[in-house]
Amino acid sequence: MIPDSPVPVPVVADPATPLEWSTSAVPGRLIADDRVPSNASWSAVVAAGDVLTIVDVGGNQSADFLVYDAHDTAHRYSAPETLVAQGNAYLREGSVLLSNESLPLMTVLVNEIDRHDTIGGACSKESNTLRYGHHVAFQHACRENFLTEGAAHGLGARDIVSNINWFMNVPVEADGSLGIVDGMSAPGKRVALRAERDVLVIVSNCPQMNNPCNGFNPTPLHMITVDPRQATGIEETTP
Repeated sequence: MIPDSPVPVPVVADPATPLEWSTSAVPGRLIADDRVPSNASWSAVVAAGDVLTIVDVGGNQSADFLVYDAHDTAHRYSAPETLVAQGNAYLREGSVLLSNESLPLMTVLVNEIDRHDTIGGACSKESNTLRYGHHVAFQHACRENFLTEGAAHGLGARDIVSNINWFMNVPVEADGSLGIVDGMSAPGKRVALRAERDVLVIVSNCPQMNNPCNGFNPTPLHMITVDPRQATGIEETTP
């Protein structure tokens, strides 16, 4: 289970939502197994060669994601470097997450949906207010999760960069505009990433309730880290 979160995490998921916690997408010795409640933040250092599986437990739940070199956080994920290098606007199996210095941070080994977003950005109280009105100013948002979780690792506002939104559907239209539309994931769908160096991963389990990025029903995430060099079969976890 995830340790007590430093942010408020009210239970907001519909209790009738089917949840599929699933297992690691890659066989290996279990390193960590954390369940991230709706709205909460999570972070961990993933050692070089280890594989992190992110499970979309309830379906269509955006996992907002930042990654840094664990030994020098000045090297951090860069959406522009990543997209230019791969020549594609989406992240899929085989995508290499590059830093602002074009250093490989993680590689997508397994992907169970068509594509993931790294253009749409993270919600914040400020952007929510601008888009949806002042009546939503009290709502928690991903930027606050990033700031709270990052502070535990000595990171501040200047260290919050463009992020990845695993399981979020942000199509690029023919005219270049973006949309945030109904997702294409489902309960138990997974993405697995291999660390190419020791990395610090920070995740916000997106609390957004004003657009379809979470199906208007924020649900948990399941974070499983394994060492595939000591594979004994797919790791089983307790439902």
